[in-house]
Order: sequence, then structure tokens, then C-alpha cells
Amino acid sequence: MKPKVRTLTLNKEFKRAYYRGKRRVSPYFFCYIVKNRHEGIRYGLTASKKLGNAVERNRARRLLRTAFLTMEFREKENRDFVFVARERILSAKMPQVAKAMEKALFSPEGEKEAPQKTK
Repeated sequence: MKPKVRTLTLNKEFKRAYYRGKRRVSPYFFCYIVKNRHEGIRYGLTASKKLGNAVERNRARRLLRTAFLTMEFREKENRDFVFVARERILSAKMPQVAKAMEKALFSPEGEKEAPQKTK
């Protein structure tokens, strides 16, 4: 049975992932992963205005969403994932994004582990 996948909607849920989550880096996105207290997997997608106009931002989010929903997760996993699109995603195709996401989420080193922010 596939675990429930829902979206993050509240600003405080995104902030919790930014400050407490482990950060993974890919050429196409940043990913913040944090355990949650809810049942199932939740995800959030962001694309800033630096990325481009609305059409480009929506395409980036669509690529990230499709790649994430095709991933296979374990049944008992309770995690929040927040993906922040990077500029290179605009020239990427779906298989490239899916491969980078699989590597970032499931490989032991997570493609490249980015240093945590300190205040």
C-alpha cells in the first residue's frame, strides 16, 4: 500500500523545513527534508520570482511535482519535503529532474549535502 501524500500549505510548515530540515542540493532544486508528526508524506514546492515569469515558475513546479509523485516511498515514512526550484530546471526535461530527485532523496550522500545555515 502506498503511503498518503499531501501538500504543505502553511507558511510555518515551510519555515520548519527550512530551519530544522536536512538540506540536499541538486543542479535543479534544493530539497529540505524533516520528520513530521503527521501520518504520511507531505511536500511543498516553491519557485521564486528570480526564476522567471509565471509560465516558467509554473513549469518548474509542475516538473518537481511530477517527479516527486512518481517516487516510491516506504509505507511507514512520515516526512515533509520542501523543494525550491533553481534556474537550471527551466532547461531540464522530466527524466533529468526525476533522476536528480531520486539521487537526492534516496542515495546515502544525497548527491551533495549542503552545509546547514547558522544564525
